[in-house]
Amino acid sequence: MSNTALLDRTSAPAAPVRHLRAVTAPIPTAEPAPAAAASAPAQRNLPPGTAPRGFALYVGLDEGKAAAAGVSLGVLVDALRRTIADLAPNAETYATVALAPIGSGGRDVDVVRLALHEPSAIARTKQEDEEEDDRAPGGVVVDISRKRVLIEGESAAFTFKEFELLQYLVLREGRTIERTELVSSLWQGATDDESPGERTIDVHVRRLRAKLGRYEDIVRTVRGVGYRFDRHADVVIRYGHGTPSPDRF
Repeated sequence: MSNTALLDRTSAPAAPVRHLRAVTAPIPTAEPAPAAAASAPAQRNLPPGTAPRGFALYVGLDEGKAAAAGVSLGVLVDALRRTIADLAPNAETYATVALAPIGSGGRDVDVVRLALHEPSAIARTKQEDEEEDDRAPGGVVVDISRKRVLIEGESAAFTFKEFELLQYLVLREGRTIERTELVSSLWQGATDDESPGERTIDVHVRRLRAKLGRYEDIVRTVRGVGYRFDRHADVVIRYGHGTPSPDRF
């Protein structure tokens, strides 16, 4: 999954903000650290020629869990920004919301790390993808992150536009998409001469189905309206870290 949306809160929300306060009183410890060690910056095997410029805090929390706690994501962002301003007035902040397809599963914090392209999370996902490839599953695999379709373990020769069409339907699983929406979404910026007619969509779908072979009915025709993706038990969707969120369209 960049699947993000800017959270830019310039004013305090209407709901009361739980402001996180900086701890200024000394904290007793069993063995006080030497003064020199306390003042020295922490160094963690930094790569040569690099220096810290900030940090990222990944927070795994959906709106439902936040509401159950009596807050919202916006309220939390505002509270954290106020706390940082107290501790380090010169610090710059930038907040984003990580998006993922509904029902994609997994721990919230792992979804956030993947959506925001955290390097170690991406590396782990790539390793898992390679292990899945080694298993060569049967049926159909729609691999959105790698922009490919596997049929019975073999890569299908989809054109770029055919894959875009299938991806558009997959990301809106179960919803009927009108031909006019497919034209306006998949040919954005095209001139009137370049933009295809609705019947051209039918041609693309017909070719797409031919390449799906015996699995062609995962792309359903809704007569007089458009098309719909219906997942079967032998169809696997791999979203991965590069998956576009439907809100982009």
